[in-house]
Formats: sequence, structure tokens, C-alpha cells
Amino acid sequence: MSNKESEMKPRAVVPTIVAFCLGLFCAPGAWAGDAGIVIPKLLPQPAHMVRKPGSFVVGGNIRVHADGAVARTVATQFAAMLPASVPLQAKPVAGKAKGGIAFAIDASQAWPSPDAYAIDIDADGVRVRAGDDKGLYYGAVTLAQLLTSGEPAPRVELPALHVDDAPRFGWRGLMLDSARHFQSVDDIKRLLDAMAQLKLDVFHWHLTDDQGWRFPVPGWPKLTTTGACRVPAGDAGINEATREPVPYCGFYSEAQIRDVVAYAAARHIDVVPEVDIPGHATAAIAAYPQLGVSGQPVAVSSEWGVNVNLFNADEATMRFLEDVMGQVTKLFPGRYVHIGGDEAVKDQWKASAKMQARIRELGVNGEEGLQAWMIARLERHLSAHGKRLIGWDEILAGKLPPSATVMSWRGAEGGIDAAKQGHDVVMAPAGDLYLDYLQTDSPDEIPGRPTLVTLKQVYDFEPVPKVLDAQQATHILGVQANVWTEHMRTIARVQHALFPRIAALAEVAWSPKSARDYGEFLQRLPAMLPRWRALGIAYAATPFQPIVSAEAQDGGVEIALREPLGYTMRYTTDGSAPTAISPTYYTSLGLPLPATLSAQAFFDGKPLGAAVTRTFTAASLRSRSDEELATCARKLVLRLEDDGPRTGDRAIFNVDIFDPCWTWKRAPLADIGAVEVRAGRIPYFFQLAHDEPSRAFKPAKTAHGELEVHAGCDGPLLAAVPMPEQPDADGFITLRARLQNAPGTSDLCIRFTGDTRPTMWVLDRVTLVPR
Repeated sequence: MSNKESEMKPRAVVPTIVAFCLGLFCAPGAWAGDAGIVIPKLLPQPAHMVRKPGSFVVGGNIRVHADGAVARTVATQFAAMLPASVPLQAKPVAGKAKGGIAFAIDASQAWPSPDAYAIDIDADGVRVRAGDDKGLYYGAVTLAQLLTSGEPAPRVELPALHVDDAPRFGWRGLMLDSARHFQSVDDIKRLLDAMAQLKLDVFHWHLTDDQGWRFPVPGWPKLTTTGACRVPAGDAGINEATREPVPYCGFYSEAQIRDVVAYAAARHIDVVPEVDIPGHATAAIAAYPQLGVSGQPVAVSSEWGVNVNLFNADEATMRFLEDVMGQVTKLFPGRYVHIGGDEAVKDQWKASAKMQARIRELGVNGEEGLQAWMIARLERHLSAHGKRLIGWDEILAGKLPPSATVMSWRGAEGGIDAAKQGHDVVMAPAGDLYLDYLQTDSPDEIPGRPTLVTLKQVYDFEPVPKVLDAQQATHILGVQANVWTEHMRTIARVQHALFPRIAALAEVAWSPKSARDYGEFLQRLPAMLPRWRALGIAYAATPFQPIVSAEAQDGGVEIALREPLGYTMRYTTDGSAPTAISPTYYTSLGLPLPATLSAQAFFDGKPLGAAVTRTFTAASLRSRSDEELATCARKLVLRLEDDGPRTGDRAIFNVDIFDPCWTWKRAPLADIGAVEVRAGRIPYFFQLAHDEPSRAFKPAKTAHGELEVHAGCDGPLLAAVPMPEQPDADGFITLRARLQNAPGTSDLCIRFTGDTRPTMWVLDRVTLVPR
């Protein structure tokens, strides 16, 4: 155990005094001698903030004043932002006064945008000004963060400051997929509160897809009686007692949608609804088969991926889509309507004589031209109702109306092409801003895509590509993160995926590019954790917890720790909980067996998350879970949840669905006689369109395939055991494969052979069994 007690700062962190002054005017030593004065920990970082001499103390005698009706509304919202621990008479009173906190609309100056605001703090009090209610609201958000930048106390001493703030981008967005999994209105309101706290102002609401249709349309009742329900795959859709199907259903009533829209508007968030056309249409076609290409009945999909079902382009279907858009324009007063346009595999149109005749009738250029024609018609309909159309970057494949806006998700290229063509653009590239991609490689991560999008990756994203000239760059409206919920059946998982990464997005969207610094951001981030807890947000614990790895070493164990964000780790080896004075982790630890290690991340002397405790024995070091193994090819790796039980906790597996093969690197096989594998079986519930042939099935030699163990993924076969027809009652099977001619050390490759669809075997744990 190390005796070093000083904390390591997160990687690339700058000192707090520099953090506060970064990109701003601040005299050297501005915080010297200011013990007790709150150091601002604001997210996103304001555009301009100047420290001035003096301070102002907020205590129980301080009142909130509001000059005018708009200011009174914002002052009331400000009071609701504060936790009970803030010592303040928060109920606003009318008029102007010294010695308190004052909110006012100020029309005497020109403000750079409706979002802009100013804050002045001196010995006479706090004054928050703006030219618009949106800016005044954001001033209240910043002041609430100032008041919660320190520890709860009976008095809060704020530094004297001048803040002039306005955002870099006008579109600061978050997309929530409510089609794959459904969230309650209360859960969405909680998310809107957290968005407002970070000055995000666009809520993109994905409401239709293959797996569900989530809002009513007059004249089309089956959209919610049929299209809003699916039967989940496998045991997740079966009643355990009766073995009857149990549908998964949900839609938002008109009243609920209006409630969400009003709640968002009060927080200056625009709601952008999405109705996906012509693809991702299975739920609507299940409700009304005549909308599809074949006209044949289909079920609402319980599979993930890219489904081949498309809307047809008949006149009757176009009238249906115009009815849908008419309902959308009634329910959503915002400027934009999203029409999807992504992943519309054209196989059905190509094979349909009727659609080919429609292409000839309209005189359009093939299938892409037909999609472009549909989009142009809907754009005219929306424009007549005062709306602007926005779609995913695939809509660039056909000729777009000049007013169409492009949301670039397949990298930056779509955004670059759109901006050069004169279209407005929202940047939302999957590789940087899809938050259903996992944020750490911790074994405690939720289901999702193990291709990582880390906090730093989100923070480092630059929305304006360098290849655009100054005029073209003006078409970049802003930036958006997206969360697709295929693997998020609870709101807790949605929140885990979003937080803390959404804070990085907020700073990218708001703060000047020159003022962004990731290390300094990490110094402010811990202040957000109690703010999120106060909102009831279950932010991800994994970025704030050590990741433990261990290898057998000379009769003992070599333990290595990593903290995903680089915060200080402290540890104990005697079974006690780490504290702020426990040894700091610097390098790997060699311990005799048996060993128990507890490790915890700390910042500023306080724990950031729960401690991680692992106990190691000779037996435990011969066993690894799927999370501790690599996949052989990494063609399409997913972190998938078991299909049962229908309710409650389920096992989670890392699996390459194109090549189900796992490898234990440099496995110690000397004196090992057999390998024991515990495997589960889950539905193969994927629609992958043209990617499906990439699935690699190793030929089976027996009726149900084999468990094979190789020395290296392409190396000699060490063992093989036939697979059973069915798993045991708990959904798992444990098999023991005796090794033949195993080397002393080798990459141990474990795979299941045969095309087992519509199910697949997945590895849960592998154990080396001594001779």
C-alpha cells in the first residue's frame, strides 16, 4: 500500500483559479485570501465572466425582487430551482430594491440574442438583466448554479462578478426515442428540467418507428390501438404463469402532448416531433396494411435494427401522411417538424410493380427520387402551416426543397454537403453524439453499444467543420445528442446514458470554442452531481468509479485500477471503506492471495461515487465473465440484455451478433484440464437489411451445434462439446469441455457453431478447471 496522500488531479486539469479565469479577464491571484467565498462552478461555462472586488452574502434575510410581470414569472421559476438548503426568502416581491436579488427586463441596450443575459454582483446585491424572458430565465439558471457551487451552509457568500453571457449556437438539442421504449410524462418532465438546467433548448421527440406509434391521429384510431403495442421477443413477451403473450403498449394522449409542450415552453425548450417516413414505418403499416408496399398484414416489430418495410407512395398514403402532419402542426406549435428519412432500404419499392409504375407516373429519378418527391410534398404541406421540415442526412440523396434543414448523423459529411448546398444543418454525428453508445468499458455498464462515446469525445466535438467557409458555416444551426432506446427499458437507463455526457454537449453548444478546456470542465463537473440528484436524475455511476483488472502473478495477484475520467483513486486492502486519507493509487498493486481491494474515486477530498470492492482467490482468477473477455472479430458488438424474466433484473451479455466468439487473451493453461462455460440463450431479434449476410455461422457438426474451444480464434481445436436443444429452466446451460494438447499459455477462443436463429447462444462466464 502506498503512503502517498496527495490527490492526483484529473488528466489535463488546470488549477481552479485558472479554470475560473479561462478565456476571461481575471487578475492574477484574484481568489487569494477569499476563504469562504464561493468559487463559481457553472455548466455551461459563461461566455464572459469577470471577478470584481468584494462579495455579497446571501442569507435568510435576503429577498428576491422582480420588476414587471415577465420578471415575476422568472423570479418564481428561480425560487423553484433552488434546493431547500439555500438560505433565501425565495418568494418574489414586486419592485426594485437594493440589498437583495433583483430580476428585470432591460430594453435599454441591444442584446445579441434572445438567450443573452447579464448578472452583476456587488456589495449592494445581485442584479439579473436580459432583453427577453428566455435570457432572463438563463440568468436565473446561472444564479441558481452560483448559489449551489459550494457546500450547503446557512449563508452563501457570492463573489462580486460581472457576467455577460450568450450562446454560441441557437440549436442546443437532445433527442429522446419514445418509440422503442416508452417513457412517462413525469419522466419526460424531469428530463426537461435537467435540459433547462444546462440551457439546452430543443427537445427532439422521436414518436414513431417500427416498434411503436406513440400519438393519436383523428380518423386513424388503429395507430394507437394496434400500432402502439408490440409483443416483445422471447420470455419478455410471455406471461410466466399462463404462457400467454403480454404486449408492451404506450402512447401519449393529445392532452399529455400539450402538457409536455407547455412544460417545455415554460423552460424555453422547443419540442420538435419526429414522424419517420418512408422507412421505420412498420407500426403504422401493422395498423393499416394498405399503407405498406405489399398491402399484407404485418405485426408491430419486436426486433431492433433496420426493417425493410416502407410506406408506399400512393395518393391515399400521401393523404394519410398529410393527416398525420396536420395533427402534428396542431399539437406542436414550434417551427420545426422532423420527417426522418433515414435507413429507408428500397428493396420493397424496387420489387414492387406498383411502385415502379408510380415512379414512371411521377417522372422521378428512381427510388431515391420517389423518396425526394414524398419529402417535397410533405414540405409544401408543412410550409403552408408555417412549419419548416427537417430530416436525417439521407434526404440529401434526392433534390431537397431549399428550406429543408438537414440533421447530419452519419458523420460530418452530410452536414458539410448540406451547408455547401445552402441548407441549414444540425450536427448530430453518431460516432460522437449518439449516447446509446456506452460511455465506459466498465463491467457495470447498461446494455447498449460497446463502441465507446466517452465524455471527452463529446466534449471535444467541434460542430463547425473546418472545410466550410465563413458563409457556409452560418448554416450550422447547432448541435444535438441523440439517445436511441432499443436497449433502455427503464428511465434509469436513459438517464444513465445521458448524464453526465449531456453536460459536455451543453458546453459545446453554449460556450465559446476558445473557452472550452476539458480538464477545467472536469473540475466543475462534480458540482453537477448533487444538482442532478436533487432533480431525481440517476446519472451514470460508472464514469466516477474505478475499473478493476487483475492477473495471477507469482502465486499472488497483480491488480490495476483505472478511473474513466482520471479522478483520484484511493484504496484499502483490509476490507475497510476508503476515505479521503486512504492511500492514493498510482500504479499496479501486487498482493498475496487471498486479497480484498476496495477502491473509490475522490475529488476535492470527497467521494464521487460508491466504492468498488473485489475479492481475489486462486479460484476466482481462473474465472472470467463475458465483460472480462474480448470478442474475436468485433464486427457488430452489442451489450444485450437477457429476454427473461419479464420483469425485474436480467443478465447482460457482451456479444458480437455477426460472429459470436469470445477470447481470453494469454490464458494460463498449464495444469488446466478442462474449460467450463456457462452460456445463456437469447432471441436473435435483429433486422439488419443488407448487413445480414455479414453474420458468420461456423458449420455445425451435430444437430444443435457445438461449443468449441480453440487456441487462438483461427488456431487448433482444443475441445468441442455438443450443445443441447434447450437451456435449463433458468435459461442457462453449463458445459465442461476437456482440453486436448493445450499449450501452457494461449489466447483461448470460445465459440458456438451453427445457425441457431431465431435464438443465439451467448457466453456468460468461462472457468479454467485444473487437472
